[in-house]
Order: sequence, then structure tokens, then C-alpha cells
Amino acid sequence: MRGEDGRGKQGGGMVRVLIAEDMHMLRKALVALLEFEPDIDVVAEFSSGAEILPRARELRPDVAVLDIDLPGVDGLTAAAELSTAVPECRTMMLTSLGRPGNLRRALAAHVSGFLLKDSSPEKLSDAIRAVAKGERVIDPQLALAALDDGPQPLTPRELEVLRFAAKGEDSAQIAAKLFLSVGTVRNYLTSAVTKLDARNRVDAIRIAREAGWL
Repeated sequence: MRGEDGRGKQGGGMVRVLIAEDMHMLRKALVALLEFEPDIDVVAEFSSGAEILPRARELRPDVAVLDIDLPGVDGLTAAAELSTAVPECRTMMLTSLGRPGNLRRALAAHVSGFLLKDSSPEKLSDAIRAVAKGERVIDPQLALAALDDGPQPLTPRELEVLRFAAKGEDSAQIAAKLFLSVGTVRNYLTSAVTKLDARNRVDAIRIAREAGWL
């Protein structure tokens, strides 16, 4: 059995898994399902993204199963950090946010697996084993949708400014954080609104979120 202290099942050939999911009931259900698998050991579970990197450094799991929308540090940011700090730990996103933009962001963060939360338990456990072996597992329907989806139209800077705006920060606050003038920030926001054919910045944020770009 696993525990918060990282002590788990004994024996060779085990796939050691870390889980980060902020919904308590779902996280406990995932742990219970995976503990039925004789070759999978859940060594730790978290509700917050901030705990992922320090505990992964300590426990050195084989696979980290992460939700995208985590409090503190989101799953995609944590995945990118793990790829650098704990490269032997492969990451798999388990999410309800099945959008092509999220898949593209996950691949950019060196994620090895991307499954939706309505996947069967068998599909999840098989995917964890495959990812641990170095394979890549992507939900096939989402992969097809990503191929059909048009390119993301915003520049990295426009996305960065829009991301700050989505957190409720005004132009002056964004300018201070990015060392830009207020006028430049407003120009980036205007450009994003125009490119997304949005009514205003709030509408642009909605469009970008629904596409999985933020």
C-alpha cells in the first residue's frame, strides 16, 4: 500500500506512481483503482501542484499522473519542471479538459501521456505501464482533433499578456511584471482581441481558455 510518506509495496518491476488531483473523491478513487494492480505502486498523492516537484525529487517515481487544473502550480507547469529536474519521471495528464490546445501545450511540456478522465480503469493502468516504458500514449480522438484544429494565432508575448489579464491584473500591473510600458501591454491586448475576433479582452480570454491556449 502507498502512503504520504512514500512507503509502498515491495518487490522489483513495480511502476512507482505519483498522483496529483485536487478533487478529493476522484483522487482517492484513482488511488484505490491503481492499488488493485499488482505491478503499480502509488507512492504519493497530492491535491496541490506545489508539492509535486519537491516530493518527486525525494521519491523519484517512474510516472507522475497529473491533473491540468491544479491549485498553486498547474499540471502543465509541473510537468515541464519535472522533465528538467527529475527526467526519469515521465508525466501523464489525466484531465477533463479535452481540448486540442491543451494537448499541444502538454506536448511542449514533454508530457508522455494524455488521457481524459472518462477513460476506463484498464486504459489508465495500461497507459501508465506504457508511459513507464518510454512510450507515448495520447487519447486518439483528441489527437485527431488536434490535427484538424487550426494553428494557434497569438504570439508568445500576446499569450503571456492575456494570461496575466485572465488572472484579473490590469494593464499597469502586467506592464510592471513584464517590464513593458502600459501602452505596449494595451497594444498586445488589442492585437489578441483582433486576432481572436473577440468583442473585448474578456471575450478574448474566454476564447483562448476554451481553445486550451491559456
